[in-house]
Amino acid sequence: MVIGFGAVTLRMADCHSLKEKRKIVKSIISRSRNSFNASIAEISLNDAHQQAVIGFAMVGNDRSFINSSIDKLIEFIENLQIADIIDSSLEIMSI
Repeated sequence: MVIGFGAVTLRMADCHSLKEKRKIVKSIISRSRNSFNASIAEISLNDAHQQAVIGFAMVGNDRSFINSSIDKLIEFIENLQIADIIDSSLEIMSI
């Protein structure tokens, strides 16, 4: 079994309230869940107006497939152009 997980740090320069931020983060999470078979949630910076950290995890049986899927997920979030990705990290482990 191969597990891929990581986090994406987002910056939303135009957000001036937590309500605006939540709307953007929920949109990114729901679109990503609909397009990829991944567990995704906001994991940090919950009270910051202009930043968010979204964590994700994927499970499969092929390391290259998981790596490719994570790369596509990060690219998908970037192509939404709703928020800027300022940092991303990922880790893949075999059990």
